[in-house]
Amino acid sequence: MKTLLSISFALLLAAGPLAAQDAAVSAEEQAILAEEARLEAEEAASAAPMNDPTAPNPAPAHPELRPVLDQFGGEAGLTKLMDTFMAGLIADPRTGPFFANSDQVRVKRQLVEQFCVILGGDCTYTGRDMKSSHRDMQIGRGDFNALVEVLQVAMNEHDVPFAAQNKLLAKLAPMHREIVNK
Repeated sequence: MKTLLSISFALLLAAGPLAAQDAAVSAEEQAILAEEARLEAEEAASAAPMNDPTAPNPAPAHPELRPVLDQFGGEAGLTKLMDTFMAGLIADPRTGPFFANSDQVRVKRQLVEQFCVILGGDCTYTGRDMKSSHRDMQIGRGDFNALVEVLQVAMNEHDVPFAAQNKLLAKLAPMHREIVNK
C-alpha cells in the first residue's frame, strides 16, 4: 500500500508541473483568442460604413427608372460600364490621382450598387454617404466635372442611349453638394 501511495504521489508531483504548464498554455491561448477577436471586431468596424447623419441618401431608389436600368444592360451592364469608367478615371490626369491608390475593386462594386439602386434595381448599396466618402479628398468643381465627362465617355462607349444617360446624370448631379469640398 505504501508503494502504491508513493507511486501515486510521484505521479501527482510529475503531473503538477505539466498541469501548471497546461494552464499557462491555456492562458496564452486565451490571450491569443481574445486578441484575434479584438482584431476581427476592429476590422468589422472599419469595414462598416461610416455615415454622416446630416448627409442625404447616396442611393435613393427610383423604381420608375427601372426601364432606364434595362437600357444600361442591368446590373451586368453596369459592371462592364464601371470597368471602362474606372480605366478612364485612372487614365485621365485630372481624375487619376483621386483613384490611383484607392481600392478600385471596391469603388467599382459600390458604384454598380449605387447606380443600380438609383435606377430602380434590386440591389443594395453598401457604401458610405458621399459627404463621408469624399471628406478628406479636396475635390473641386473642376474635378467633379472631369469625373462626369469620363462617365459620359464610358456610357457612350457602352452605347447607353443619350436619354438614359441624362436620366441617371440628373439623379447624380445633386450629389456635387456633398462631394465638392474645395
